[in-house]
Amino acid sequence: MKANYVIIGAGISGCSIAYNLAIKGVKDIVVLEKAYLTSGSTGRCGAGIRQQWGTKMNCLLAKGSIEFFEKAKETLKYDGDIEFKQEGYLLVSTDEEEDHQFKKNVKLQNSLGIPARKINKKEAKQIVPHLNTDVITGAAFCPTDGHLNPFRMTDAYFKAAKRLGVKFYFNEEVTDIIIVNNKIEKVITANMEINSNNVVNAAGGYAKEIGDMAGVNIPVYAENHEILVTEPIEEVQRPMVMSFTKNIYCQQVPHGSFIMGRSNPEVEHNHSNESTWKFLDEMAKTVCEILPLVGNLRVIRQWGGSYTMSPDRQPIISDTNELEGFYLACGFSGHGFMFAPMTGLLLSEIILKEKSTIDISDLHLSRFKNKKDFIYEKSVV
Repeated sequence: MKANYVIIGAGISGCSIAYNLAIKGVKDIVVLEKAYLTSGSTGRCGAGIRQQWGTKMNCLLAKGSIEFFEKAKETLKYDGDIEFKQEGYLLVSTDEEEDHQFKKNVKLQNSLGIPARKINKKEAKQIVPHLNTDVITGAAFCPTDGHLNPFRMTDAYFKAAKRLGVKFYFNEEVTDIIIVNNKIEKVITANMEINSNNVVNAAGGYAKEIGDMAGVNIPVYAENHEILVTEPIEEVQRPMVMSFTKNIYCQQVPHGSFIMGRSNPEVEHNHSNESTWKFLDEMAKTVCEILPLVGNLRVIRQWGGSYTMSPDRQPIISDTNELEGFYLACGFSGHGFMFAPMTGLLLSEIILKEKSTIDISDLHLSRFKNKKDFIYEKSVV
């Protein structure tokens, strides 16, 4: 088989890249997925969409993506409901240092056209009445942040890409990338060989392994982040509530359940997606402290999902100096779902050598060669 471009990974990033290339007229695009659509990070994510970041690049990626999500159903001609709910993110601070950082972040966000605002405890309580303001010092709120169904949004990209001629192959794990004279020659799976000079690495938690096959060192690693979902109740909370210092995000989704997650600073760097009683114990303590009402609900299930962490907690969206025709969309540090529209657009522009919608030179893989170039994103749970 021959292909013009081989995209490795059928999460939302891979599907978005395929769609953006195809809509520009690129033919013979193949997407390879080791399991099934959304089987990796996308299908295990917290489904939140926010623009409240501490770095310019993450703000711009999120803002552009939300602008796409607002019209995605029509743009992609999707026959289902993507469950896009723009009811905001309420970020709560728990000390004066964090509160000061929020003020700086909001100033940056406002300068980029993001309608976030710094608010006090009383205003936060008005937005989420069951919030325990005794444990917070202040908050920030952006009304255009929100929730989006990751399965349906990915399905929308998938169906649109297929209509444009993109070929998807599932249960096809890439086992090798053949390089001859520093040029990609073919991609090998258990069942097929695809002759191609261009490969896009959108493999999520396995991005480093794919890079190793191509002889390109990508300084990312996968780690398990756990999530749970509760029984559904009537609507009592509109925005996502998030605390970086308390290590929690918690949102009521459209059908009434609460979804919440947290990180584990002691988690090993591997591909585990198990979930533990320790997570449930710590999450219960935290949510009962910040959102006591939610503590009364029964847990339906819990699971683990993969964050692909980069050294600066910002994504890698770039070509590679080491290997012609090898492109990267990885290292999203848990936020690839919400950045997917801009990821697909920007990487297609890089691949086709078009003028970039925004300057993303700061997201090139080469930035990690000089650690002084890091702009570290602190706004990560």
